[in-house]
Amino acid sequence: MRPLLVRLHRWLGLGTAAFLFLAGLTGAVIAWDHELDAALNPSFFNAATPGTPLPPLELVKRFEAANPHAVVSYMPLGIEPGHTFIVRAEPHLDPHTQQPYALDYNQVAIDPVTGAVQGRRMWGAPSLARLNLIPFIYQLHYTLFLPTKLGINFSVWTMGVVGMIWLLDGFFAIVLAFPNFKSWRKSLVFRIKRGGYALTFDLHRSGGVWLWGLLTVIALTSISMNLGSEIVRPVVSVFSKLAPDPFRTVAPGPQLSPAEMLQARDRIIANAAEVGRREGITAPPGGMFAMPSLGYIGVGYYAAGDDHGDAGLGNPWLIMSARTGAVLAKQIPGEGSAGDIFIQAQFPLHSGRIAGLPGRIAISFTGVMIAVLSVTGVLIWLKKARARRKSAKTAKPSKQATKAPARERVTS
Repeated sequence: MRPLLVRLHRWLGLGTAAFLFLAGLTGAVIAWDHELDAALNPSFFNAATPGTPLPPLELVKRFEAANPHAVVSYMPLGIEPGHTFIVRAEPHLDPHTQQPYALDYNQVAIDPVTGAVQGRRMWGAPSLARLNLIPFIYQLHYTLFLPTKLGINFSVWTMGVVGMIWLLDGFFAIVLAFPNFKSWRKSLVFRIKRGGYALTFDLHRSGGVWLWGLLTVIALTSISMNLGSEIVRPVVSVFSKLAPDPFRTVAPGPQLSPAEMLQARDRIIANAAEVGRREGITAPPGGMFAMPSLGYIGVGYYAAGDDHGDAGLGNPWLIMSARTGAVLAKQIPGEGSAGDIFIQAQFPLHSGRIAGLPGRIAISFTGVMIAVLSVTGVLIWLKKARARRKSAKTAKPSKQATKAPARERVTS
């Protein structure tokens, strides 16, 4: 059994090493994406003008009036002191061609006092420019910039399948790390003084053992991040009843026109606080996104600046019908069935934010170690492959030498 597990671990590890190396390093960085982004681009995140900010909806309307080809699809509903008002923008459809207008940006930073645009960027564009660097790394982490072809999103399926292989391989690895009861201590030490191959081997084996729990959590949640609807939710629903996914609820009725959506946005923002109180939410409305094609608007509840969900299971969200304002679905952290809470925990666990700052530190360190495990695994394979080739070369002449006397006897 052990030789089979060795071969499986070897080939599964080699097959996923490059993906995990990239995912580990980028994950270590994006555990601090907001802080790093703000540090690299202060003019994008820090408000230029001191004073009393304008109401969020007024800022949005001024931007849309000045940019008639764009519509704001996400906006904060509160303004963090000293920070810009950052919105997500999407293109309107050209009424003549029924195609989206060309925009060279999808994220805009607005001075909250004057309403002037301080910066624009295409979030997630494949660019190493300072303004785009952190969003690029974030996008690279979970998409690899792979295309969608024939209705198949190769980004999510590739990383989702890698996650499944990694999860399975992790169980093989922990079995192999403890060959017998007497030698269990060897799997927990690092032969630092010896260095060289011994340390490389220990980094791979002992490093994987010490971090096995975190690695398993990250592997499992990476499957949820990529294949939640396709695999995780159907599996979880076998064991626990799940509420409808609030972010994939389709409201009845045709797509809303731009004018209808703008009216619905104003109406829902005006009533968001009261609707939240009726649902038992104590936090203020903190952010809003619109989905005209599905006829709904989502409202998140959190204080200004807390949109990242830096602790616990994240922020509450309500999904409301843009036509009636009725609550279609909701995600209230900690509420629902055991399966609902399990689903809610996936991103907070994956990002480490479920445990606040210590959790993010742990995830960032684990991301670096994932890259180390990938590299050391390849180095161990290369050394053993060279040893096998060398052994095969020395074995071949010895076999020929033993056969030679037999031939001589036959011919004599």
